[in-house]
Amino acid sequence: MSTFMKMLNNISRSQAVYRHGKISAADLQPGHYAFVFAICRVPGRSQEELARELCINKSTVARNLNQLEEKGYIQRNSLPNDKRQFAVYPTEKMLAVLPEVKQVSTEWRELLSEGIPEQELTIFHSVLERMEMRAREIVERQEEEK
Repeated sequence: MSTFMKMLNNISRSQAVYRHGKISAADLQPGHYAFVFAICRVPGRSQEELARELCINKSTVARNLNQLEEKGYIQRNSLPNDKRQFAVYPTEKMLAVLPEVKQVSTEWRELLSEGIPEQELTIFHSVLERMEMRAREIVERQEEEK
């Protein structure tokens, strides 16, 4: 199993290098692309919700959001019911780069799966989905035990 995790990490790092070389927004870092997708998919979600969705700790989310805000990609507004929490919204700059980020992600997925039969990809996707759900359950249980 450890080789399996190493392979997934290598694929992920390779994707980051590929995207970074293809996307014209040079001020976006490889770790920011997941934020672009998540923020544009559901504008106005809280930093905590982003942390949960992306499986990233809150301090890493805050650090990335600070960078995105400084570069003009997001706007944060405090929530009316809790001034310590912020709702995160994409700016026009982020919305403008979204189609390119989607296109490059689609290219990567097509290149990566080229030559692999659809049936195998479907099974692989199903297994990965179950493993992701299991991983999230394990982490949630761990958080509850703290």
